[in-house]
Parts: sequence; structure tokens; C-alpha cells
Amino acid sequence: MNTTNPPSRWLPLLMAISIFMQMLDATILNTALPTIAADLHVSPLNMQSAVISYALTVALLIPASGYLADRFGTKKTFIIALVVFMLGSLLCAFATNLPMLVGARIIQGMGGAIIMPVPRLAMLKVYEKAQLINAINYALMPALIGPILGPLVGGYLVQYASWHWIFLINIPFGIIGILCAIPIMPDVYGDKPRFDLRGFLLIATTATGLTLALEIAPHSAANLPWAGALAALSLMSAYAYLRHARRSDHPLFPLNLILVRTFRIGLTGNLVSRLGIGAMPYLLPLFYQVAFGYSASLSGWLMTPTVVGAIVAKPFVKGVIDRYGYRRTILANTCLLGLLMMAVALPPQGTPIWAWVVLLFITGLGNSLQFTAMNTLSIADLRPDQNSSGNSLLSANQQLSTSFGIAIGALLLKTFSLDDISHGDLHTAFRYAFVAVGGITFASALIFTRLHQNDGAALLTR
Repeated sequence: MNTTNPPSRWLPLLMAISIFMQMLDATILNTALPTIAADLHVSPLNMQSAVISYALTVALLIPASGYLADRFGTKKTFIIALVVFMLGSLLCAFATNLPMLVGARIIQGMGGAIIMPVPRLAMLKVYEKAQLINAINYALMPALIGPILGPLVGGYLVQYASWHWIFLINIPFGIIGILCAIPIMPDVYGDKPRFDLRGFLLIATTATGLTLALEIAPHSAANLPWAGALAALSLMSAYAYLRHARRSDHPLFPLNLILVRTFRIGLTGNLVSRLGIGAMPYLLPLFYQVAFGYSASLSGWLMTPTVVGAIVAKPFVKGVIDRYGYRRTILANTCLLGLLMMAVALPPQGTPIWAWVVLLFITGLGNSLQFTAMNTLSIADLRPDQNSSGNSLLSANQQLSTSFGIAIGALLLKTFSLDDISHGDLHTAFRYAFVAVGGITFASALIFTRLHQNDGAALLTR
């Protein structure tokens, strides 16, 4: 039964809190990885699983968030998700080894996957369209603040307190979220919700198998057969999902989505270009601390120019796309981003901080343009009945590309760290890794060459 009470004008605040928590947690860990690795007695080059496990869990459970909210109501689903998120955070803080931390991050991701989509779904259902744009814009502001505070807070906490506090800080935010949700969150249910469990399990097997294959491959040559077997399992699972989706009346992601050419190109381009882009927030803090010996707090500060650049670019992105069109904009910007990521390999140790700030700020400008252009183009030609599943698939694709990107970045770094390649020089290994991930993003421009000059024209203002 849907609530009949008028929606609270504070509902956007609830979405803002949930986004802030999710974005803070997604970014706070990277600068702390070397310190956590030292405390857990593992190599900092083997810590990627603590980041991947969270991103992968969020990606896999995003498609289930709508079903859970429809089935159990938005209020109960949101509050339970916050409790799970806080429980995972608490377990992370008390982890004494890497497997325990990874397990706790998976629990954390189970809550994190739900706390952001559910308030947005509630707003879509209870607000009039005239109110919706302003409400969502207000609620999305923390999405810009979280990535700035995350690296800074993480750096200072591990340097002046303890790494455990990067997880414990979630507890007060979670309590505030619950206290706000009780009077503010409407309890909205869906009508006879359906969930494609078989399709969900097949997609989960595909994504998890590929991620684990990339994760275990660099550890030793003995793992290569297992990595190959996991990759083969993923391919078989993907093929099984295609067969299932053709026969099912209500598949998790209908196959007619990939018949929309701009969605297909946008989805593929999103995945491949983000493999390189997604590796950078993982590689850079490690690079600064392990190769250059910078402090955790300075590494955190050096992560902020990219986010500031993305914020500065936001007001100008639409104007650029309107002037040059989607095809020219995305092609040029994808190539530029790849070159900028490769350029990170150039500065030697002792390079002035201002040079890093300028380089990373320009990279942030390119990131902002890239993400907005790819995301809006992907949904430009979807029919109204495809919007929900298309948006869900696009969101899951973005999270998966992040986990794949971190796994590939870690795989490349471990490979280039071998004595036969870098001769024991970690700075050289990082340089090769930056060139490689930048090359992946640069090469993804080939995908966007398939765009037509007038693609996305309905979204342009001439």
C-alpha cells in the first residue's frame, strides 16, 4: 500500500545523507591502503581486494534495490540497509587480517548498494515532476563534496589517529540517517514486484568470475589455470544469461536495450574507458606514498585537484557538447584523457607539487566532460518503457567498470613490479602502469568512432 501522506520537504536531505555516506566511503579508503597494509602485514600492492570487494558488491546489488523497496517498502528497506552498512563498517574497523577486511567490506557494500537508490526511488514516486529536478539537484550536492573530503579525511585519520576511524566515522552518519528516516522517509510499496532471480544469479556469476580472475592472476603463476577457469565460467554464464533473457518475459535487463545503437555504444564505451579512469584513484595514492614517500595527508590533498576540476567543469559541459556535438566531443576528450593519464608517468621524483595540481586538475576537467557526455548519450534514445532497466544497467555497468579497473590496475602494477621488467624500481613499475591504463582509455576512443554526427541531437540546444 502506498502512503497517502504528503511528502516531506526534507526528503532530499535524506538522499543527501545517503549519497554523502556512500561517496565518502568509496573514496576514503584509497589513501589509507599503505597504512592498513602495514598493520595487517601484507604488501600494499595486494590491497586492491579491499576496494574491489565493495565496488563489486554495490554493482551486483543495485538491480535488486528497486525490487526490495517495492516488496518491503522504502522506509524499512532504507533503515535496514543503513544498519547493514554500519555493521559492515564496524566489522571493517575490527578486522585483523585482509580476508576479514574483505568480508566486512562485502557486508558494507550490501548496505551501500541500497542506501543511495532507495531515497531516489521514493522521491520519484512521491514528488511531482515540477518539484523533482530541484529536489534531486539539492540532494546531489554531497556527491560533489564526498570525493573531496574522502581522501583528505582518510589521509589525516591514518596519519594522526588510526586507520580504524575511516570506518568508524560511518557510525554517527548512519545513526543520523536512521533518526531522519523515521519521520521523513515515506513508506512506499510497489505493485506486485517481480525479480528475475535466475538472471540476477547469472549476471552475478559473470561479474564475480571476471573480477576474481583478474584478482588472483597476478599473485603467482600457479593461479593462472584457476584464473582461466574463472574467466571461462564467466563467459559461459554470460552466454546462459543471453539465452535466458531471450526466453524470459521479465528479464533483469531486456535484450532490446542493446538494440538501441547509442545505448549499446555508450554502455560499451563507458565500460572500457572507465577501466583506465577507474584505476587512477587506486594507483595514485599508492604511487605517492609507496614510490615517492609522501605522507598519507599529502596524498589525500593531491587527490582533490581532480575532483575540483570536475566540479569547475560542470557548468560548461553542456555548452561544449551543444557546440561540438556528442561524436566530436567524446572522441577528442577520450583521446585527451588517455594522454593525460599517460602523462602522470612523466614527472620525476621531486617534481613541484603545483605541477601535480595542474596536471590532475586538467584531468578532472576531462573526467567531468567524459562522464556527462557518455551517460546522457547512453539514455538519449531509450523508449519510456526502457528507462528504468536502462538506467539500472548503466549504473551497474559504471560500478563494475570501477571494480574491473582497480583489478586491472593492480594486475598491471604487479606485473610491471617483476624484477625482469622494472629491476626492483617501484617508480618505474608505476610509470609503466600509468602508461598502460592511459592506453586503455585512449584505445576506447575506437568504440566512439561508431557514433554518427547527429547522435544525441535531441539533447542538444542549438
